[in-house]
Amino acid sequence: MFAREVMQASAPAREAAVITKAAVRAAERLGLSARMLAGVLGLSEASVSRMRRGDFALERGSKPFELAVLLVRLFRSLDAITGGDETVAQTWMATDNRALGGRPVERITSISGLTDVLAYLDARRALV
Repeated sequence: MFAREVMQASAPAREAAVITKAAVRAAERLGLSARMLAGVLGLSEASVSRMRRGDFALERGSKPFELAVLLVRLFRSLDAITGGDETVAQTWMATDNRALGGRPVERITSISGLTDVLAYLDARRALV
């Protein structure tokens, strides 16, 4: 959706557009490919491509919408910990983490892994 269309849309449509755009931006800043983002959200790569073009918005109440909210939370936590350094965030996502039992980028492709990584970051963020 274009900015003017978003402003004229209903509240749920605006919310869907905002969450969709936030998830796409979070994925980009975390270094996630379209395939990885599709795996996290449980969508096809074609749907992710449409999300990036602004031709598709996640529907409130759907599983992909809820997973996108969690991904945005994960990004915000990691961003706070790394001080906004995308290189550090991307390196952390790609590096094996014994506490998480694998690389975070691989763990977040399952719901349990996504929530585990988010809980880990939230706990670390509390220390900052």
